[in-house]
Amino acid sequence: MASMLMHTFRNTPTGAIWAAKLMKSSSKKTLAKPGLKNVVLVEGVRIPFLLSGTTYADLMPHDLARAALQGLLTRTNIPKPDVDYIVFGTVIQEVKTSNVAREAALGAGFSEKTPSHTVTMACISSNQAMTTGFGLIASGQCDTVIAGGVEFMSDVPIRHSRKMRKTLLSLTRAKTMGQRLALIGKIRPDYFAPELPAVAEFSTSESMGHSADRLAAAFGVSRREQDEFALRSHSLAKKAETEKLLKDVIPFKVPGRHTVTKDNGIRPSSMEQLSKLKPAFIKPHGTITAANASFLTDGASAVLLMSEDKALAMGYKPLAYLRDFVYVSQDPKDQLLLGPTYATPKVLEKAGLSLDDIDVFEFHEAFAAQILSNLKAMDSEWFAKTYMNRNSRVGVPKMDKFNCWGGSLSLGHPFGATGCRLVTTAAHRLIAGGGQYALIAACAAGGQGHGMIVETYPQK
Repeated sequence: MASMLMHTFRNTPTGAIWAAKLMKSSSKKTLAKPGLKNVVLVEGVRIPFLLSGTTYADLMPHDLARAALQGLLTRTNIPKPDVDYIVFGTVIQEVKTSNVAREAALGAGFSEKTPSHTVTMACISSNQAMTTGFGLIASGQCDTVIAGGVEFMSDVPIRHSRKMRKTLLSLTRAKTMGQRLALIGKIRPDYFAPELPAVAEFSTSESMGHSADRLAAAFGVSRREQDEFALRSHSLAKKAETEKLLKDVIPFKVPGRHTVTKDNGIRPSSMEQLSKLKPAFIKPHGTITAANASFLTDGASAVLLMSEDKALAMGYKPLAYLRDFVYVSQDPKDQLLLGPTYATPKVLEKAGLSLDDIDVFEFHEAFAAQILSNLKAMDSEWFAKTYMNRNSRVGVPKMDKFNCWGGSLSLGHPFGATGCRLVTTAAHRLIAGGGQYALIAACAAGGQGHGMIVETYPQK
């Protein structure tokens, strides 16, 4: 009888409509993994990202990381004893606080019983922090992990030359005054030349800016295209800031100074002004300038990751699921910045999704040239067949889904902290736009890259 009534109902106009809705609902792909716990993003925050040498200049990296942790605690009210593990990413380490995760955690009031460790993977360091937390939760080792990242470019370690270091170390071992005087007598003027950290590849000795310039030339990305993309990034970031869409930004009362409430690198300009800037790396014919490259930034971010069961049991409403992710690696000379091109098809195939299934794209913007070169590589049949062993091109995202609230060019790029910003922004964009899936991708030094699928959490 029930089946007859259902058959009759389906043949009515109303029944047909409901049947179509049910079919559409049931056809949605599920990315849950059998045997693994669902991992959810409960919340993500960041202190404002600031140009290096500005308001944060007198602090230390762990101060920024501590502020992000404290902000996350305030936003979520998570009891500190319920946090099983803390992991942070960073790139240029302060030697006094080499495990910045631990120092920040202790400073934020977490128990000395809470394990904390630091990871480094260039510009995808906090991506690695998040996926480390993902693994701990999915495998059942932990229920609650805080992942984050920090970078502080206002004060980076500057070393003595190797010759001077060897001499100073030998002095500490010298047993007699004569030995000490002999060592001091060997010191020459060139010993005093400092060794400065550089945003350059150790294996190639080439700066990332030079690599971006060569990549732009290889893919035919013009200076005008780069300036247009940079202007887009700053304009969209300003719009998002004005409309209060950047919900991950939390205020930070800087000791001895004012409370910082927003990023200070968002500077919409004009094509006329951008065109006047001179090349920053390859002179005089290069196309990378200070305006179409991400700037040196101080900042920190943090996300609260939990197993879905634990989050619901504690009364939280998650923002999103973290689903599949991949890491890729390729030639650090000619393909240094093409991580998104390689990561995108791999993470889509792993998740069983297509490019058209993605509602939100959040790609790290190291340089406008890097973004545009990746898009051209993804759209190239030749590149796909020659370098990626693929039968057809990857395809390109629709720009109305791409970095719609600005990106690293405008918001800033603290190397170790950007990954958490990408994921949190993607989750908020999915909720705001009613989308289901987001794809995060980023390049990193060493020719590495990362891709991740984020799925919005049901909002009803």
